[in-house]
Amino acid sequence: MVAILGYSREQIVAAVQAMYTAVADMPDSPFHFPVGGGTSQRLGYPPAQTDTVPPSLLASFAGVGYPFRAGAIQPGDRVLDLGAGAGVDSLIASRLVGPDGRVFALDLTAAMTRKLKEMAVEQGIGNLGVIQASAERLPLPDASVDSITSNGALNLVPDKRRAIAELFRVLRPGGRLQLADVVIHRPVSVDCHEDPRLWVECVVGATVKEDLLALFAEAGFENIEVVGRHDYFAMSPSAQTREIAASFGAHTIELGMRRAAEPPSPLSRWRHRLDPRRAWRRLKRRGLLGVAALVLALVSCYGTLTLVALLPLLGIGLAVNDGAWATIIAAFVLLTLGVLAAGFRRHRATGPPLLAAAGAATVLYALFVDYHALVELAGFVLLTAAALWDLRQRRHQEARLLGLNQLAKKGA
Repeated sequence: MVAILGYSREQIVAAVQAMYTAVADMPDSPFHFPVGGGTSQRLGYPPAQTDTVPPSLLASFAGVGYPFRAGAIQPGDRVLDLGAGAGVDSLIASRLVGPDGRVFALDLTAAMTRKLKEMAVEQGIGNLGVIQASAERLPLPDASVDSITSNGALNLVPDKRRAIAELFRVLRPGGRLQLADVVIHRPVSVDCHEDPRLWVECVVGATVKEDLLALFAEAGFENIEVVGRHDYFAMSPSAQTREIAASFGAHTIELGMRRAAEPPSPLSRWRHRLDPRRAWRRLKRRGLLGVAALVLALVSCYGTLTLVALLPLLGIGLAVNDGAWATIIAAFVLLTLGVLAAGFRRHRATGPPLLAAAGAATVLYALFVDYHALVELAGFVLLTAAALWDLRQRRHQEARLLGLNQLAKKGA
């Protein structure tokens, strides 16, 4: 993938800014995502909330959901609108908080903040402040806002853990957060996370739903609730974007939650991160279960053999039941074969499961019929080749969907 190597975080940020500058300045241009007032209505915004928004701002609406469904904003609140864009949500929030409240509309893109500032002056909106800044470094004091709203911002942020930690920092204890954002069912696993073109298509930067919820819980948010869901990309005018989104299960969720009274301890954070259930789900979604099962088979075979050989040198005796040992190895070998055979449903390549079947049969023959160490080793070599081939096929399929094959040819 020669064409996508070498992109820096700054280039990703620049690509995002360029895209949303175009949304601000030329909202009638064709985009791969839905834009405008019609989109807001299809996402659930009541006409009563958008009818008073200036048409020029509504035309640049690029939200992915309706975060106000969570009802986090109350009269008199100090509100942060993270990724405010053209400011549709900021205007709605300014009316919800009333004259005693205040809204900080924060966005990364200069064209968006300029457009919103001009409108705020023209409309004489005194409780709305506009800030150009990054979600990863919020220019607000600790515990300075009562509620936060965000619409389609986090999926464009490279360091989501840091951005969520910043949200926790600026929100007061017991404060409320509402957001709508893009999530995916399975992660993008090919090497393309530094490709600006794919970041602005909103899928590569998105997080698996369960992982996003875990990030908020890890940061210290509680009462996390999914209050809405949208097939956002079904509205995309781009057939390629719709295909990519469908492949990765990309969609929008709307969340509501509350900041805990105290930040979590480091031990609590690490407990969340090291939860074995999360590790299992990551392996499954990334297509690595076959590799993991193969590693367990190798460890059960050669790891045990190494212990049997070395422990007597330390004066420790180890008795191994040969039948039970062979059964455990066979179970992991068959699990590897099952996972690799199931991979056919995704990549439709017959080579990996056939090679895995040959490898599994060879190992089982050595274990239960006529044992020869070299025969057993040959079986494991075939299984290893099958697992790597299966992984390559999965990556190749993702690259095709994301258009990386064409990019690689151009850069070769």
